[in-house]
Order: sequence, then structure tokens, then C-alpha cells
Amino acid sequence: MMIQAITKYLDTLYPNPRCELNYQKDYELLLAVMLSAQTTDKRVNMVTSILFQKYPTLEDLSHASKEDIIKIIRPIGTYERKAQNVLDIATSLLEEQGGIVPNDRQYLESLNGVGHKTASVVLSNLYGENCVAVDTHVSRVSKRLGLVKKEDDVFQIEKKLTRKFKGYSLGRLHHQLVLFGRYHCKAKNPDCSSCELSCFCLEYQKKKGK
Repeated sequence: MMIQAITKYLDTLYPNPRCELNYQKDYELLLAVMLSAQTTDKRVNMVTSILFQKYPTLEDLSHASKEDIIKIIRPIGTYERKAQNVLDIATSLLEEQGGIVPNDRQYLESLNGVGHKTASVVLSNLYGENCVAVDTHVSRVSKRLGLVKKEDDVFQIEKKLTRKFKGYSLGRLHHQLVLFGRYHCKAKNPDCSSCELSCFCLEYQKKKGK
């Protein structure tokens, strides 16, 4: 009953959820997701619009100077490591995959800067793989709604969401939970008054009890 109420409400709020990172090519999504670690999609879109215009192909990116990439992506933070990741990923894809982002989690997670969450986002969006990527928004909303335990890590959260939302598109769920956490169930000042899921929310019930 609770799961049905959640999916129904999320479907009402976000009937056509999508990734808010801008990309035109498969490798652009991979790089954008990698760059989005510890920053916002809005900031990433600002820098990638410049980066991908200046270096329109993987070959161009692989031959770019690290210093120039740093200059472009500086606003998103941890730019030295991320700039090296851009170069390493571009080179690896060209040399090992013919410039194609493969439907291969093991390979993707072997790339510098690409972890389990990044691979899940890429596989879900590019290949329709039924997986839910757990970021800060997904984690926060899941814990507030009591879908998982407060002490659960990202892998435990992923496993529980996969089981509880069996039969529902997990890629769709990921985008909906991200958008819900980003614009409604925010870390600070969540919009509880108009939320139809407040009856399930442990944090809201705690506030009411005070």
C-alpha cells in the first residue's frame, strides 16, 4: 500500500522524469555524471557546455591540455582530479572501446572517477538497465520515508529499493526520487505542508510529535 502510494504520487509529480544533466553523446553523459560528484547538475551543465563545445569529439578531449580543462571546470571544485579523469576516460574509451561507452558495468567502474552510482546512472539512461542509482537525494528521501534504515549505506539502500519496488522501473524511480529530493523533500526546509507522503515520513512525524 505504501509503495503504491509513493509511486502514484511520484508519477503525479514527475510523469516524465529525466536526467537534468545536458548531453548529446554517450560519452558526454558519462563525463557529466563523473563531474557531478559533490556539486550540482546546474554547475556541471555550465562547464560542460563550454567543454564539449571547445572539444567536440573524444579525440579532441583526449588531446586537450589538463591545464585548459582545469580552467574550464574550475567552478565545480576538485577540478584537478576531475580534469585528469576526463583525459583518462577519453583515452580509455578510444583505445579500449572504439570510442563507445559500453553496456558493461565492470568496465565502467574500472575507469578513473567512475564508481557504482555513476555506472548505474549511465547504464540506466543509455541502455535502459533496470537499476537505481543512490545519491544524496535518493538516500535522504528513502530514509525519511522509512524505506530503509537510517544507518544503511548506499549499497544496502540500493538492494532494499530494488526489492521493494520490484516491477516498477528503477531508472524512473531514481529520477523521480532525485527530483523529489531536489525540489520538495530538500535537506533543509523540506516542503512538508503540501506533501502527500508526509503520513509516511518519519522526520515529519517526529516534528509533529514535538
